[in-house]
Amino acid sequence: MSDALTELEANVCADLARIAHPGAAWLPPKQGPDGKPALDVLVVGAGQSGIAIGFGLMRSRVTNILLLDKAEEGKEGPWLTYARMPTLRSPKDYTGPDLDIPSLTYQSWHEARFGKDSWHKLDLIPRGHWAEYLLWLRRTIGLPVGNGSELVEIAPAADGLLAARVKRANGVETLYARKIVLATGQEGMGGWMIPEPLRHLPASSVATVADDIDFQSLRGRRVAVIGAGASAFDNAATALEAGAAEVHLLCRRAQIQLIQPYRWLTFRGFLRHLSDLDDTWRWRFMRKVLEMREGFPQPTFDRCARHANFILHEGAPVEGGRQTDRGVELRTPRGAVSADFVICGTGIDMNFAERGELRSFAGNIATWADRYQPPENERNTRLGRFPYLADDYAFTERLPGETPWISDIHLFAIASTMSFGPSGSSINAMTTAIPKLVHGLTRGLFRSDIAHHWASLSAYDVPQAVVTRTAQKMGEST
Repeated sequence: MSDALTELEANVCADLARIAHPGAAWLPPKQGPDGKPALDVLVVGAGQSGIAIGFGLMRSRVTNILLLDKAEEGKEGPWLTYARMPTLRSPKDYTGPDLDIPSLTYQSWHEARFGKDSWHKLDLIPRGHWAEYLLWLRRTIGLPVGNGSELVEIAPAADGLLAARVKRANGVETLYARKIVLATGQEGMGGWMIPEPLRHLPASSVATVADDIDFQSLRGRRVAVIGAGASAFDNAATALEAGAAEVHLLCRRAQIQLIQPYRWLTFRGFLRHLSDLDDTWRWRFMRKVLEMREGFPQPTFDRCARHANFILHEGAPVEGGRQTDRGVELRTPRGAVSADFVICGTGIDMNFAERGELRSFAGNIATWADRYQPPENERNTRLGRFPYLADDYAFTERLPGETPWISDIHLFAIASTMSFGPSGSSINAMTTAIPKLVHGLTRGLFRSDIAHHWASLSAYDVPQAVVTRTAQKMGEST
C-alpha cells in the first residue's frame, strides 16, 4: 500500500472519531429461536448501496449488522461482470457511498492512489477503479460482509424477528434479524426482460444485457441488440469490438433518446423530498422520467458509431421473431432484420414471484396500481407494477393484516424508484437517500424497544456530580 493511501486511511479513522457523537450503544440484544444472537439489521447486497447502508447504520450506532452478497469478494454489483462500459456515466465529482465524509470520497481515494494530477486530468471514472474503491471503502470502515451467500427465503419468526434462509457453498443456514434491507440493485423485484415475441427462442440465440455473454464467440457473426438505452449501446459496442460482422440496434422510438432526465433531477430538493409529495405528484414526476428512459453520454454513442458495420434502426419495435436455418429473423414495422444472436436491453420487469426470497408473500406486496389510479392520460401498466413502499422504504400490504411482518423488510433497489425517485440504484441520490433509509430503520428499532427504553430511564440513577455538604448551619460563624 502506498504511503498516501496509508495516510488517507489514518485520516478516515480520525474523521470518523471526531464525528462519533453520540457514541452510546442503544439497542438491547435479541435472541433468535435457535438461541443465538439475532441481527438488528441484515443487508442483502454488498455492492455500492449495501456498503453505504451499512456505513450509515454504523454511524448511527447500529453495529450488530451483516451484509450478504452471493458474489465472491470484489465481484459485487455489475462493475466487473455485466457492466460493459469503460467508465461510469456519472460525473466524477458526484459523491455517494462516502455519505459526505471528505476523506472517504472517490476523489480522495483516487488522489491517494494515482496522484492529484491524475484526478485533474480524469474525465469519467473507470469502472474497474470504482470497483476497487468500493472494496477499499468497505474494508476501511470495517463492514462485516459474508460473500458467497445467497438469500433464498424470508419468513416470519418468533418474537417479531424475520428468518432469512441463506444458501452457501457448505449448505443452507437460517439467520434471524429484526429488519432486512434488500439492497439488490437492478434485480431486486423481478428479472431482466426478454420481449414476449422472442421468449420462445432457444437460449443459444438470445440473452439479456445482464447475462454472461461470450462476446468472442460472436466474432464474424450478425448481432441484433433490442433497446436503445445506455446498456444496449454498451453491449452493441462490446460486440463490435469483439469482431462481430454487423450489429443492428433496434430502437422502438421514432428517434433515439438523447435527453438524460437524471441530470435534471440531481438537485437536493428533488432527491430529498420527492418521496414527501402526494401520490399524484410522485407518479407524475417518475412517470415522466421513466417513460423518457435514461439517456446515454456522447462517448457511448461514439463507441458504436465509429464502426461502419453498426446499423441503427429507429422506429423499429420488435413485433415478432422466429428461428430459421440462417439464424433469427426479427420482424419490425420497418422490415425484417436477420441475426445470429440477439441481446435484449429492455430493462427489468416487476414480477415479485420470480424472486425466491419473496415468493411466499409476493401476492400481498402492495403495488402502485393497488394504491393509486392516475388519470387516463397518465396511466402506465408497467409502472403500476412497481411496489408501493412506506416512508421508510418498507413493503406495504395489499391486504392489511395478512402479512404484517413485511413492514420490517425494506427495499433499496431500482424497484423503489416510483416511491422514492432514483435512490436505490444511482450514485447521485445516495447522500440524501441513505440517511432517509437509515432514519426509517432506526425509528422502527427504537419504537419497537420503547418499553425497554422507558424501563431504562425509570431505573437510571447515575449521579452527574458529587455534592459535599458541611455540618454547619446557615448563619453560623466560622
